[in-house]
Amino acid sequence: MYLRYCIDYNWMEYSDRFRAMDDNILFTTARPTRADAVKNRELLLDTARRLFDEQGVEAVSMSALAEAAGVGKGTLYRHFTSKSDLCEALLDADQRALQELTLQRLRSSGDALDTLRWFLLEVAGFAERNSPLLCTNSRNDPQPMLQLPAHRWWRQTIRGLLQQLALTSDIDYTADVLYVMLDANIMSFQHRALGYSYARIREGLLATLERLVA
Repeated sequence: MYLRYCIDYNWMEYSDRFRAMDDNILFTTARPTRADAVKNRELLLDTARRLFDEQGVEAVSMSALAEAAGVGKGTLYRHFTSKSDLCEALLDADQRALQELTLQRLRSSGDALDTLRWFLLEVAGFAERNSPLLCTNSRNDPQPMLQLPAHRWWRQTIRGLLQQLALTSDIDYTADVLYVMLDANIMSFQHRALGYSYARIREGLLATLERLVA
């Protein structure tokens, strides 16, 4: 399952500008690898990202990936057992970067509404650039995408920031509305079926936030 770690923090306990949140990030631990193995893994991930962007996830075979990266199939399969495994690795790397960036923002910013606007745009950007991977993964995984730990921390962060605003409305439902609109399948439907530009989707997301917290 994509992203086997997630942020898990208590917003009430860490309401003082989200102190000590680093202690609550749960990362998988991997055994040290040789420098050439690390280099090959990064090469394969970079090549896969490029090919997926150019041709689409479904069109790229593992054999074509190995050839484009200039490595043998044995090397490829030592790192990734399947295309699904490879897609999960790409998502993990991007999600990890998003989590670390979010923690930095939470520690440095005292304006909850401004931080919430920033976070929604960052997550929307993640869903946009990873839409082919996320939508492919959702077809292969029976668990709904929004129930994955990798995504549920989005809702947790949204809810925590809404709490900081001291709203009188139903915070949980408000968080759900914003969270659901970040689903990659919904954004893909808006973009492909309805013809919305991603700029329009982002603008609509922020406009919805303003109405919900007014």
